Amino acid sequence: MTSRIESIAIDTHDSHLLAEFWTRVLGWEIVDVDGPLIEIGPADGSGPTIDLLAVPESKTVKNRLHLDLRADGCTTEEEIDRVVALGARRVDVGQDPSVTWTVLADPEGNEFCILGRTHDEAHGPESSA
Repeated sequence: MTSRIESIAIDTHDSHLLAEFWTRVLGWEIVDVDGPLIEIGPADGSGPTIDLLAVPESKTVKNRLHLDLRADGCTTEEEIDRVVALGARRVDVGQDPSVTWTVLADPEGNEFCILGRTHDEAHGPESSA
């Protein structure tokens, strides 16, 4: 027996702001709203989902856990530009300048990466279907 990841939880000051940002970045939708918790996920019901929970405290340090994303259907630079236009910003968390990924932060400062190779480059075009 093993465990499965059901959801990834992100603490936030404004769960509606982050739900709007992440649904647009990932092409997902709001799955459930339960008070201060907003759950987002793929329209087809596959998982895991992301739970955005409003909390009173502020983010104070670099995340120990973060999401890695790959561009799918466009170049990596096009995806970085799109996500920045949605409200992300480039951040320096001490990464070496030679790394192949780009570190960004969502509107509340939660770091995530867009990996250098696109989905097709990493997995082949047949796995996109």
